[in-house]
Amino acid sequence: MNRYRDEAEYMPNSLLSSHSSVHEVQSINSTELVSRLESLEGSGKKGISDVRRTFCLFATFDFLFITLLWIIELNVHGSILDALQKEVLNYDYYYSFFDIFLLSFFRFNLLIAAYAMCKLRHWWAVAVSTAITCAFLLVKVILSKLFYTGAFGYVLPIMSFILAWIEAWFLDFKVLPQEAEEEKRFLMIRSVSERAAVPPPGPMSEGQFYSPPESLTGSEDETEEIQDDEKPLCQ
Repeated sequence: MNRYRDEAEYMPNSLLSSHSSVHEVQSINSTELVSRLESLEGSGKKGISDVRRTFCLFATFDFLFITLLWIIELNVHGSILDALQKEVLNYDYYYSFFDIFLLSFFRFNLLIAAYAMCKLRHWWAVAVSTAITCAFLLVKVILSKLFYTGAFGYVLPIMSFILAWIEAWFLDFKVLPQEAEEEKRFLMIRSVSERAAVPPPGPMSEGQFYSPPESLTGSEDETEEIQDDEKPLCQ
């Protein structure tokens, strides 16, 4: 009897402890999910992702690098003012590098406006800039006389071509896939956190448990023993 009673008292206590441990685990998991969700929301509130910022920095580097090369080219042949007057005011398509500088400026403005200001999530802007750059440079190299002007006749067209294709590759294979993956992860964590935010049922009280009735066999045996002891010894 005592063993049955101990087991009956132990069962609700063990169930209560297990239920409370499950409740604690659920609360810990929901807290972690909420903290991760807040971190993702905070990163989203920055306005621009890290990989997109890197792309915009590279577009700026493209423009500044071509500008630096063009300025160096202007200083090669005497005074920079005379070279500017010759290449800008007296522009000649066959010998001037000013149009390559303007092409890099066009790429910079288009990419910054599309992917930094408008936060575009499509590749059409970089495709347009790359296509225009390639078409212009191919025509420029075929028709112009840049190769007679020295090393810069090779360097400026080749570097513009390479930088334009690096921008297209970086956006299409790095920026857009990584941002799509981060958005998918954010939506998944938010849905899981919303489900985890639903409060679980409260712990069960001891009053909801009841001890099973004691076996009648043991009580009948005790009753018979008591009756046998109480019988008078008539013999």
